[in-house]
Amino acid sequence: MTSEDLQRHRDERDRFLAEHFASPLSEEDQATFVGLDYFPEDPSLDLRAPFRALSGTRELAHSTGSPRHYHLVGAVDVSIGDQTFTMTVLDGGDGNPFLPFRDTTSDTYEGGRYVPVTIHDGTASVNFNLAANPWCAYDEEFACPLPPPENVLPLPVRAGEKRFR
Repeated sequence: MTSEDLQRHRDERDRFLAEHFASPLSEEDQATFVGLDYFPEDPSLDLRAPFRALSGTRELAHSTGSPRHYHLVGAVDVSIGDQTFTMTVLDGGDGNPFLPFRDTTSDTYEGGRYVPVTIHDGTASVNFNLAANPWCAYDEEFACPLPPPENVLPLPVRAGEKRFR
């Protein structure tokens, strides 16, 4: 992904949140919304990583307390700095694989963020610059899956969206 593509993606996300009828923002928040805060792009966090397909389902806790089942897509070996983490890739049933994760960054949503994942033959594209807050970061009425334990990183990932407000 080029820097221009990333900026276009961010602009589209901001426009959706500000204008779309399905935005998780309240009408009051939409009226004053000027865009999210993002970390600067970090090319080292745009990764192509080894991927192993998995099948079955995985039950995850939700922000509202009730668990829900997700389709297991696979496991991806993500290297950040000099550490490698095996993380779980899921699908909520819409055909869009994602990696829910939480890290130690203090200025991001405490419930975690989500990264879209593109699967290739034996590898996956995981671009943490696309890390997005789940809808429950904007409205607690939304039920969002919490990252599984293996997707909780013991280090900061300074990429993608920062905490709203």
